[in-house]
Amino acid sequence: MIDADVNIESVDFRVSNPAFAERVTASFARQAFMAFIGARVVTIEPGSCDIELPYRPELGQQHGFFHGGVVGTLADNACGYASFTLAPVDASILTVEYKLNLMAPAAGSLLIARGRVIRPGRTLVVARADVSVRRDDGSEKPVATALATLMLMAGMADEPSAGTRKGGGTS
Repeated sequence: MIDADVNIESVDFRVSNPAFAERVTASFARQAFMAFIGARVVTIEPGSCDIELPYRPELGQQHGFFHGGVVGTLADNACGYASFTLAPVDASILTVEYKLNLMAPAAGSLLIARGRVIRPGRTLVVARADVSVRRDDGSEKPVATALATLMLMAGMADEPSAGTRKGGGTS
């Protein structure tokens, strides 16, 4: 739901890694939290990533809507993976900051986050995610929008190193 004021067709997406889709898919599969909540990547294109999440009561807040933290998680990941599609082979990506505007209750059966790169850079990438819910009648309603700044981490593998903690406690 990127509108006319953000014309991503005019953005010059330079794909550094021809296997970007496979790399995004593999990276997403390593995110245990996304698997835990049931999120799935449905679209991967240069500068673009869409993620969906079916509703379950465990993902809701007290009124039965998707929890705002879940909405933010999907928006952050959609921005991150849209940006990661443009990352060089030897780089990973990390969110520096994101701002989330919740515009309406996320009441629906499916949460959809559509991440799009607005400005690719050598070190910083700016991306946007528009989040909507699919209602039982099949219609979609916009519920949130996010603006994220992400940092390309040159020389940092996306895969965990041998010394990376696999859970339990803080480092």
